[in-house]
Amino acid sequence: MLLLTVVGAVLVLVAVGRTWARGTAAGGLAVAASGSQISGLPGALALVGLASAVAVFAVRGAGRQLVGVLVVAAGLGAAAGAALGAGDSSTVDALAASRLALTGTVAEQVSHTLWPYVAVLGGLLLAAAGALTLLRGRDWPAMGARYEAPTAKAAAKSGANTPADLWKALDRGEDPTEG
Repeated sequence: MLLLTVVGAVLVLVAVGRTWARGTAAGGLAVAASGSQISGLPGALALVGLASAVAVFAVRGAGRQLVGVLVVAAGLGAAAGAALGAGDSSTVDALAASRLALTGTVAEQVSHTLWPYVAVLGGLLLAAAGALTLLRGRDWPAMGARYEAPTAKAAAKSGANTPADLWKALDRGEDPTEG
C-alpha cells in the first residue's frame, strides 16, 4: 500500500509539472501549458494521497477504513481531473491571449503530450492503494498505545479524574499515561 501510494502520488506530481499542451499564437509565439496550469485538482489530490500514507498507520479500525475511502476518492479524482485536462486547449488559448495582451486570441497548431495519461496512471495507483487499505488494512500494524491520549482507566489508576488532576499528577512526577 505504501509503495503504491508513494509511486502513484509521485507520478501525478511529476506529471502535473510537465507540459500537457503546446501551441502557437499569432506571429509564431510558442505557448505551452503545464498540467498544474490546466488543472490544479490532480496535484492537490496527489498530496492528499501522500499524506494518507502516514495517516493510515496512525489510525486503527474505522479510522483506517475512512483513510482507505479517502485515498480511493483522491486517486479517482486525480485520474478524472487529469483525463479531463488531457484534451484541454482553452488554457493554451488563455496563455496566448495573455502573452499577446489580446483578448480572444486562439492558439493554433495545438498539440497534447502524454503527461496527462501518466497522471491518470498515478491516480489509478492511488485508488488501488486505497482499495488495498480497505481490503487488508485491518490486519496491518498501527502505532503503539503510548502515542494515544490517556484513557479513563489510566486516569483512574493515577487518581486523576479531571484535566487538573492530570496536571497535578505530572507535577508530582507521575506519568498518567502509564497503565
